[in-house]
Amino acid sequence: MIVKRVHALADGRELIYFDDADTTLPPERAPDRRDLGPRPPTAEMRQDPLTGEWISIAAARQNRVVMPSASLDPLAPQSPGNPSEIPSGYDVAVFENRSPSFGPALPAPAAPEADPAHLRGVGLDRSYPAFGRCEVVCFSAAREGAFGSVSRSRARTVIEAWADRTAALSALPGIAQVYIFENRGAEIGVTLQHPHGQIYGYPYVTPRTAALLAQLDAYHGSLFADLLKREQAGPRLLLSGEHWTAFVPFAARWPVEAHLLPNAHVADFAGTTPAQRDELAVLYLRLLRGLDALYDDPTPYIAAWHQAPVGSHRRSARLHLRLMSPRRGADKLKYQAGSESGMGAWIGDIPPEAQAERLRAAIAAADKENPA
Repeated sequence: MIVKRVHALADGRELIYFDDADTTLPPERAPDRRDLGPRPPTAEMRQDPLTGEWISIAAARQNRVVMPSASLDPLAPQSPGNPSEIPSGYDVAVFENRSPSFGPALPAPAAPEADPAHLRGVGLDRSYPAFGRCEVVCFSAAREGAFGSVSRSRARTVIEAWADRTAALSALPGIAQVYIFENRGAEIGVTLQHPHGQIYGYPYVTPRTAALLAQLDAYHGSLFADLLKREQAGPRLLLSGEHWTAFVPFAARWPVEAHLLPNAHVADFAGTTPAQRDELAVLYLRLLRGLDALYDDPTPYIAAWHQAPVGSHRRSARLHLRLMSPRRGADKLKYQAGSESGMGAWIGDIPPEAQAERLRAAIAAADKENPA
């Protein structure tokens, strides 16, 4: 019942509307009649020879809008005084980022750059075009809020959009990994208050995922299955459903951190079933609303949806969420300071079992406020 409608913006960028199953919107959408200049050139990607990591030098991102007034919200539907990115009213809208970190160019399907293997190895002054795709996912036409503020029906529409875009980006030449995320709160560095997230199609497997793949290869057994079984029976369990389980991880880095995993193995959102998506729309909202119930005002967070790389570890790397907040008190934040930023060596401030107890109580309080 969720309907996908494909359109284009004035400069040729793809714009896709996803209409709720219970939408009240008409099927017609207005065209984008803005006079837009050319898209910025694709950024340059450089390798750090000391780590082997690739850094995208995306200078066009310096021109992004930062905390505009509500009347100039670039993610709201266009109006006479607001030439925003989205021409019509919408339920959920997805469009190519105007100032992307990766893309808009993609390699030719038969070109060497279409195979992520060409980025392996280490050398001095190695650089390539930062091929890829960056998309913005607007959760609502409302000017303020986050994923946790939308309805169950709308949450299900966003999840459908995530699955659709994961499949689409995974099929593009040169894409090695698709990453879905939401930044919430000025403390995280958000530049727009509008409820939205992003999707990145990287031309390489990211450092975090590469570390995970090394652990999967070194572990004797099914790491995610064994981990999930342990957490489902342990003191850090937060939510448990037929298809999903949420818990605070054993070695939590952040003052508030929760993981959400599918109970059956699935590599990415494109592989999830309708039943899994239906339940996720309920449990994910409960988890996010519980996070907001920890304090008197909204909790800043990063919601990071990890998916298996496009071409490897599809049977071992499982789709999962890492929900992280730097808030360690009502008026205190944890910063990635000397040890974390300089050496990648984390020091946790709150025992994970204490985190879990507080989060369970907050989820219960939020459930009373949102009994549906």
